[in-house]
Amino acid sequence: MPALSMKAARRWPGLAEVLAGEGRAWLFVAKTLLALYLAAWLAMWLRLEQPATAMITVGIVMHPHSGMVLAKSFYRALGTLCGSAFGLALMCVFPQQRELFLLSLSVWVALCAGGATLYRNFMSYGFVLAGYTAAIVALPAINDPLGVFDSALMRVSEVMLGLVVAGVVSDVLFPERLRPLLRQRAREHFAHFIDFVRGSTGGSIPRAEMEQAHLRFVRAAVELENLRASVIFEDPEVRARSTRMRLLNQHNMAAATSFQSLHHTINRLQREGRTAEVDALIALYRPLGAALATAPGDLHEPAVLAPRLRACARQLPAREAELRAGLAPGRAQLAFDTGATLLRRFLDELCAYVEVELALRGRVQRGGVERVHFRRGNDATGAAVAVLRTFLTMTVLSAFWIASGWPFGASAMLLATIFSGLLAAAPNPLTSAFVTLLGFAGGILAALHVAYGLLPGSSGFVMLVAASLPFLAIGPWLNAHAEFGGMGGGFSIGIVYILALKDPMVYDLAHALNDAIAQLAGVALAAASFVFVPRVTGSGWQRRRQVRRLRGQVVLAATAPLQGLPWRFESVSRDLFHQVIVHTRPGSRRSRELLAWALAVQESGRALIELRQQLRASTASPEVRAAVDRAVQAVAQLYHRPDAGRRQQAEDAVRAAIDACAGTPTLRPRLYQLLGALRDDESPLAAWTSAGEPADAP
Repeated sequence: MPALSMKAARRWPGLAEVLAGEGRAWLFVAKTLLALYLAAWLAMWLRLEQPATAMITVGIVMHPHSGMVLAKSFYRALGTLCGSAFGLALMCVFPQQRELFLLSLSVWVALCAGGATLYRNFMSYGFVLAGYTAAIVALPAINDPLGVFDSALMRVSEVMLGLVVAGVVSDVLFPERLRPLLRQRAREHFAHFIDFVRGSTGGSIPRAEMEQAHLRFVRAAVELENLRASVIFEDPEVRARSTRMRLLNQHNMAAATSFQSLHHTINRLQREGRTAEVDALIALYRPLGAALATAPGDLHEPAVLAPRLRACARQLPAREAELRAGLAPGRAQLAFDTGATLLRRFLDELCAYVEVELALRGRVQRGGVERVHFRRGNDATGAAVAVLRTFLTMTVLSAFWIASGWPFGASAMLLATIFSGLLAAAPNPLTSAFVTLLGFAGGILAALHVAYGLLPGSSGFVMLVAASLPFLAIGPWLNAHAEFGGMGGGFSIGIVYILALKDPMVYDLAHALNDAIAQLAGVALAAASFVFVPRVTGSGWQRRRQVRRLRGQVVLAATAPLQGLPWRFESVSRDLFHQVIVHTRPGSRRSRELLAWALAVQESGRALIELRQQLRASTASPEVRAAVDRAVQAVAQLYHRPDAGRRQQAEDAVRAAIDACAGTPTLRPRLYQLLGALRDDESPLAAWTSAGEPADAP
């Protein structure tokens, strides 16, 4: 049989891939079901009030990768403790003022939904849990304020039990680690970057190819940071290497920026017909290609590449002086100095990148390293819109509950709380809401069939498992397939909530139907809120705002304190760009515009930071410092609000600074790079560029 399977795999590789994927999916289903029933059994054995809460916790945090489960569990535990404490405090402050109680709860849930939008990855789960845990602690006790402490203690116990069970099952039973995936992605990105650099040493790179390379580099940087943030929960060795992994990502981002700036400079000179300078820079660049051209088995081996790159860096100054002497003094040598400065910077950063990669591949980590952080470009305005939307949803539902005296209003409030937070962080909330609502309705129907068609004739926990297992398996199977993920989550929550497993079971069909209607109403209202207060993520308004924020990184580069600024600039600008580009159709006009702005921001922002650092370390006169400061501020004003007048002012200020720095040659190459970036005919600033360069241009 194995031989037959191997033969079939060779004949139909697509079929083999599908079967392998289904195998992983069913393994995930089996682990999830085991965790669900184990949590239910332990909750009944411990005499907890609502085993369904522990089961829902398992259903939400389970993930095919054990590191994801541990990360979700960590933030979920924090959110649960915070939410329970707030729910307890809220009931103590407003024990008999239902209106103020519900208003305060609506504000809390809205703030938590905003936090779920503002932060990404599994931190958003913590905010979602903080919101709805306060609701599940306080709402059931709204008519019994004296029982709120017992309610809080029960809910925390049930949630923590679910977290522990999910973590243990995922980590012990056929665990699928994230660490190999992180290692694979990091090495793939290292290999792609080295190959791209190796293949570019022969000359210029077309703008379109550079844009696509930048897009790949940005996606890789964000993906590696996201994986690192999750893997540290499952692997102590990765936690020990976490600082170096951050440093590796930062060195790669810095090297990518210098690489792009260098080729932009060569491309501009080539388009201007400056053949002598282009030939000299390519000749200076060529030894780097020779250093990277190793034996086929060592092309991506950092232990081989690191000494060759350092040797290349040591030989660079002598070769630079030789090539510079062959150029005419003045403008030609200044253009060459600009490219040579960028090449030196790129080579230093590439060496650092390769050496950190080499250190990470070692068995033992020795010595300390610089602590850096990947900063996020969080969208406070989008979070504020999510806060407003959720507050209106909860307020409308609270007012209806109070006015109507609806006995099942607490159920509707609870489900609206859960899905307001979950949908707020969804990339396409309207579609996700509709799919989730369908899954939730399907889960309710399945739960009613199990509870009132199969369970009444059964006895004992084994019979309970036999009756409910085929239906409970549907949710995890849908979750294991990305195209059905939202429906699977809704199905799992719906079936567990209505099934309401207890010991002993309580069968009340009228109560179950009313509860189901209330829960559907809560989910539907949470979904309808996105119609009246539309989402921000992916909208044209957000795209325009994010582009302005992306340009604002140049202002940050010109004005922020220099301590830690290079790392902050590299990560925030990439994260902002990634937030926008993921909601833009690849290859579209908008996508090209965003890529063009991203490249311009990276080049100009990094040039401003380098210029400010060089100015701080130099012994330039006050007049030179004033001229350079005027140029820096003029470029910042241009990116803050670009137009023809500000572009001309920036160009004039940079030219004046180049003239003023005649006696300070270390500053002139960076100023000349800024001038080239301002006059680049392929840059988005080209729309405001004057018709030609003056004959007396530096």
